[in-house]
Amino acid sequence: MAAAYQFTLVVVLLSFLSTTLSLRDNDPKTVYVILDDATQTFKFSENVENKYVVSANYVDSMNATGWSFLDIAASSDVAYNDSVRAYAAGLAESYLTRESINLQWQNTIAGYCEKPYSDYCQRLQGFLNANLLWVKEQIRQNRNNPYWHHVALFYEQLAGLQDGYSKSVRQVNMDIELFGLYAFQYSGDLEDLEEVLHKPVPRRILGSGSCSALVKVLPGNEEIYVAQDTWTSFQNMLRILKRYKLGFTASGHQDVLAPGDTMTFSSYPGSIMSGDDYYHLSSDMVSMETTIGNSNNDLWKYVTPQSVLEGVRSLVANRLATSGVEWAYYFSQENSGTYNNMWMIVDMKRFSPKSQSLNSGLLTVLEQIPNMIKYADLTSLLEKKGYFASYNVAYFPEIFNASGGPENVKKYGDWFSYDHTARANIFRRDHSKVKDIDSMMKLMRYNDFTHDPLSRCNCTPPYSGENAISARSDLNPKNGKYPFSSLGHRSHGGIDAKITSYSNFMQLEKTFIAVAGPTYDQLPPFQWSKADFASECPHYGHPDLFRFTPMMYNGTIPDLKWTAP
Repeated sequence: MAAAYQFTLVVVLLSFLSTTLSLRDNDPKTVYVILDDATQTFKFSENVENKYVVSANYVDSMNATGWSFLDIAASSDVAYNDSVRAYAAGLAESYLTRESINLQWQNTIAGYCEKPYSDYCQRLQGFLNANLLWVKEQIRQNRNNPYWHHVALFYEQLAGLQDGYSKSVRQVNMDIELFGLYAFQYSGDLEDLEEVLHKPVPRRILGSGSCSALVKVLPGNEEIYVAQDTWTSFQNMLRILKRYKLGFTASGHQDVLAPGDTMTFSSYPGSIMSGDDYYHLSSDMVSMETTIGNSNNDLWKYVTPQSVLEGVRSLVANRLATSGVEWAYYFSQENSGTYNNMWMIVDMKRFSPKSQSLNSGLLTVLEQIPNMIKYADLTSLLEKKGYFASYNVAYFPEIFNASGGPENVKKYGDWFSYDHTARANIFRRDHSKVKDIDSMMKLMRYNDFTHDPLSRCNCTPPYSGENAISARSDLNPKNGKYPFSSLGHRSHGGIDAKITSYSNFMQLEKTFIAVAGPTYDQLPPFQWSKADFASECPHYGHPDLFRFTPMMYNGTIPDLKWTAP
């Protein structure tokens, strides 16, 4: 492991923001969720308990690291069923993170659909209600089926999160408020549902990048690196690194843990899934994705309420699969056609350091659009090229063509192509520079858009901060001229990087290296007080200056040493 990441984190306490929603770092907090056997209702305790359903530890260190940390684990001493554990896990999370959930709501969701509902919000409410009713009916008819069992656990955990947040703790249920915390779970699906349901002014920006991802094998198969950068609005930089170890069984009726029961991932307040979609799994796999979208309006007719939304399917696949092809099988069931992504499943147990060749099944790639899913074992491509990169464009020709890719290339140029978009060109040029985890991090944080010829565009000035591995569109001139708006000035860019390797993953308890905030390697760090869009972008609870260093994370609460300024 690179020495640069063998360090002790030193926390500097920053001053409070001049707002009623204060910015601070907190001491670690712990809660135990206890089930009353007589009434089958739940209560909380902050003291050590001998009999509990789940325990949870939380620390808010946004000022120090750019992250908060949450670790939820089921009791190993008392046998509760999966549904009880799921609901209790949701209760524990909302109990500890209620303030952060409120801040995230103010930053991202507040005002989206409020009464009296607009025509669009009524259509959205109708779609989500029909979807929830359909899902509940499938669960009722098929609870003994492992797939539907884990779909149910998602909704039971979400109900616990919702009930705990609203302080209305009940028995286990799946009664979800459609425009409550459920909104955090389908936020990835929302851009597509806006198209399906004809929102007058959709949020989608043509050509907007979502994530960068890279799987890199060193020469001689000495090591493998897996990394993802999340691209989104800077309003979303209130972050939590999480671990769920909930003791879920494969089917609910066997005393056998689900293969991916333990998940470590990057996430956000109020979401029981990643949102970034970067997961480390106890099945010894990494699952991650980048958004590819859909530009073919003819496909939206295939999006119906009789489906399972993307985030739910990804968690089911994460927990049940033991291989990449199994992951693709589970994810393919009940395709919603929303939040259309390219998923990469890296099966770390199939990597043999310094082997003569790569084992099949090491890399499985899946792409989804409405009415179509395509997946394949691409280990041979990884072995041939030494890397596989993903960046907002479909790889499989069938998906690329059906989703409107050729039309976009013809109209707007190479930005919409797979092989010649800016990130493809930069990854192809620079992937061979990766020698260790430091150089991998350097590549994933790379943005030198004013000097790099591969960042140039038919723009004024002739380059864009979007044309990089980690975007910084905030640095594009506000008065610049761009062929489409995603290349211009806006609150958008890469907001993190997460990297692991075979040695970190397999030998150090699923460890990954994470850094929060927009890249500042070749560029000035992002600062809200200097951003001209700050007043238009709520950012309660954020640090002012995002200049954090990478840190190691394996799911446990980091041993942060607190020092005064």
